Amino acid sequence: MNICIIGAGYVGLTTAAVLAELGHEVHCIDHDERKIHLLNNGEVPFYEPGLEELITKNCNYLTFSGRWDYIKRAAVIVICVGTPPRPDGSADLRYIEAVLDRLAATIESYKTIVTKSTVPPGTNEWMRAELIRKGVAPHLFRIVSNPEFLREGSAVYDMFHPDKIVVGLEPDDDRSLAVVQTMYAGINAPYVTTSLTGAELIKYAANAFLATKISFINEMARICDAFAVDINDVARGIGFDPRIGPHFLQAGLGYGGSCFPKDVKALEHAARSRDVEPRLLQAVQSVNATQIDVCLNKLNKELAPLNGKKIAVLGIAFKPNTDDTRFSPAEALIRQLSGSGCTVAAYDPKATLTAPLANVIQVQSVHEAIQDADALIIATDWDEFRTLDWSEVKAAMNGTLVFDGRNCLDRRAVEQSGLRYVGVGRP
Repeated sequence: MNICIIGAGYVGLTTAAVLAELGHEVHCIDHDERKIHLLNNGEVPFYEPGLEELITKNCNYLTFSGRWDYIKRAAVIVICVGTPPRPDGSADLRYIEAVLDRLAATIESYKTIVTKSTVPPGTNEWMRAELIRKGVAPHLFRIVSNPEFLREGSAVYDMFHPDKIVVGLEPDDDRSLAVVQTMYAGINAPYVTTSLTGAELIKYAANAFLATKISFINEMARICDAFAVDINDVARGIGFDPRIGPHFLQAGLGYGGSCFPKDVKALEHAARSRDVEPRLLQAVQSVNATQIDVCLNKLNKELAPLNGKKIAVLGIAFKPNTDDTRFSPAEALIRQLSGSGCTVAAYDPKATLTAPLANVIQVQSVHEAIQDADALIIATDWDEFRTLDWSEVKAAMNGTLVFDGRNCLDRRAVEQSGLRYVGVGRP
């Protein structure tokens, strides 16, 4: 198949690379000239394990440009543009609108238009109406909602091994499912077929539920602190229950990234637009918004006063195996520390601070960060932080406090080296 991907971000590039690997001819369009230049030189503008290698391997089937005329050649158009949050929490659809303008000016033959962007319920139906309003004949296209469920840091694996493929179809569409199945031929996963709006809500429900599990375990960690119980024991105990499962039950600094914060907020906004008060979604966000304060209170209790202290923070990205700092709890913690009078030495293997901060320097190694530090904070659970030589850490630091903001360390190993371990819900 000849496929055109619109948007060369995390979702667009991963989708493009995998579809090229499956044997399709893929062209990826993006308005960012710098990004296109990098891609045409074999470089990926962000860190995602395995993606650059996959793009290089399939360079004969994969092209990049800012030229919209490629749409005319493609049988399938896949929309992968961003839908960032507005100040009121609703999804900003300006990039979707820009794509519709381009499509309306370009479509001359039949196209299957696949929306992978995360959009509020009702958006795909609106997109169809907009294209018709802009002059595209209804018989020249079908809209399909095919939300992505990729995890940053393992997006390539997730694309090849999805647990399901969700396909939302128009009521009278009897041909697009076969198109999508041909597009994903070679990928083995069950199909969930539903309406356009049903697919949109499946995506939002999935992210909202995972965010709920994170906020739940963080609230339980606060209760565990009050009763001197280890949250890890509680998480392990309930995780054996197949109705609950062990995933997303790691207490810590809270959730972040490009999806959970904006999608939970967007779902809340969508619900309110139809006079539904989503109290559980509000509680999930409230717990997450205060989790950094809970952790800072722990730090203050152990180290007060913070003024004049040097704090080493390991981790800037919102999660390991990515350089993405959008809504990163690690960076939020660093910002809070910046105003507390202490000096912060921050290190991350891939991520960079979004902007300069007072009293904060980003260093190039763990050793540089911990040298003469009064305390060490694990803010992102990169594997290299889990396996540090704690005797060497002890020798380099001025103080002894290790705050495990991700509950990812071997507590015994830390304490055996003579350091003082503090976790989240681990009294």
